[in-house]
Amino acid sequence: MTRVWMEKAFPGPWNWRLVVREVLVGLLVAALAWLFQLGDSVGWPPVPVTVVAVLLFALRRGLPGPVLVLTALGSGGASGFVPVLAAAGYSAGRRITRPWQAPLLFGLGFVGMIGAALVQHAREPFPVIGLIGVCTVGFLLTGVLPAVFGRYRAQRTQLLDSLRQRNEQLVRERVMIAHQARLRERHRIAQDMHDSLGHQLALIAVHTGALEVDRTLGERQREAVGVLRQAATGAMRELREVVGLLKDDSATVPGGVDAIDALAEASRTAGTEVELRREGAPREVSAPTGHAAYRIAQEGLTNAHKHAPGGRIVLTVRYEPDTLVVEVLNGPGGDGAAAVSGGQGLTGLRERARLLGGIVHAGPAPDGGFRLAGLLPYAPDGAAAALSAELEDEELASLTGQLIGPEKRRRSPMIGCALGAFVVLGLVAVVGVVGVILFVNSLREATVDTGLYDSIQVGRSEQSVNDQLPSGSDFLTHDFRKVGPPVPDGAHCRWFAGDLETDPEGEQDVVRFCFKDGVLVEKQHFRGKV
Repeated sequence: MTRVWMEKAFPGPWNWRLVVREVLVGLLVAALAWLFQLGDSVGWPPVPVTVVAVLLFALRRGLPGPVLVLTALGSGGASGFVPVLAAAGYSAGRRITRPWQAPLLFGLGFVGMIGAALVQHAREPFPVIGLIGVCTVGFLLTGVLPAVFGRYRAQRTQLLDSLRQRNEQLVRERVMIAHQARLRERHRIAQDMHDSLGHQLALIAVHTGALEVDRTLGERQREAVGVLRQAATGAMRELREVVGLLKDDSATVPGGVDAIDALAEASRTAGTEVELRREGAPREVSAPTGHAAYRIAQEGLTNAHKHAPGGRIVLTVRYEPDTLVVEVLNGPGGDGAAAVSGGQGLTGLRERARLLGGIVHAGPAPDGGFRLAGLLPYAPDGAAAALSAELEDEELASLTGQLIGPEKRRRSPMIGCALGAFVVLGLVAVVGVVGVILFVNSLREATVDTGLYDSIQVGRSEQSVNDQLPSGSDFLTHDFRKVGPPVPDGAHCRWFAGDLETDPEGEQDVVRFCFKDGVLVEKQHFRGKV
């Protein structure tokens, strides 16, 4: 039970930055509370006020409503709670979200502040309307205005989080749409390859099959035709595998390290001298790595057949400790100048190896031949999804940070909070203007000019004198009782400010009228330092 209350009073999550901030701000609040209370002549002792203020500051995050009400109530009786009221108002505006709860709590706090102020200053000649005005201005500036700012911060944070989540969702949807479009395009390409290339290869296989049994051909011609039929059949098989891979990302990639033997045998059947070497202890190879090794060997043999026909070829598959090496080395052969080359084979091999984390080297050999070698990792991390992940990262990078759809048109909470702050400051201005008017009026009612003083004669009735005098202000003239001649025995007096300016020494012009038994028995016009 205690743990539940502690978690409610001091909600987390806590980190070192938050702890440091709370400690530093708490020390500042404690110092301000101490200074404010030292300057409060009618308040409570500074030590208990400071301790209670720090405690309320620490509880403001978990209990914003009760802390706001208690702090406002304390601010009406002790000025040391005023710094905590600003922090409590900010916390309440940031954390109280129910529409009815915030006005209720702030209303209770305002009433409590006024009630505490009236009780605290009941024995002082402070006018009630002035006391209410001071409490209103103080509560608006130190309680409501920080709450408006805190509410703005909370709404802004909430809005940004909502926009960020919505934006991420839209980005994911855009990526999914792009992937679907790519998949449809791959299906179309696969269908075109199947319909065009598949048909042509099937015709080649049928015709070469017919030529192979033609009795008019010699033995060597039939062997050559058989090689062509096998090549056509192998091309059709690989075409079906590639088409299947285009249609389904999860399909098994064609070719592998074990299929390199078939490539070497097909080249030997075509009349080329091919030596296949396998070095090192065989190891398990991932499917993408095996397919890349197969393509390197295939490309090397194809280039040797085209550019160095008749030359000797050495095909090496070597298992290194951390790398699979596939090397095709061909010696100088016949004239291959007429061979057709698209120039894209090596570029494709290098890109394939790069995605797997390997490299491809191609260049002339010392004896005049050509060397093609690939170094491939056995099990590259994320090799199967390297290409799709890279494409997805590019799409996400291009879309991240963009506000898509109606989010741009959503109204910022700054407008509402600025309106609230304008209302608060407007009310403060109105109360200030009213206070100035009341003060000027009180000052006028507490002043008796020299002409009026001279026209009033001793011995007149109290009623006639009071009818002629202004109403007065005990709040402004209360300290006048401490200066001047002694009051006549049994008399009661009224004090007013004179119309003469205060002298450089700070002495105030004072007018006094004393009554006894309903008659003006004395009037005094003097200067005194109050």
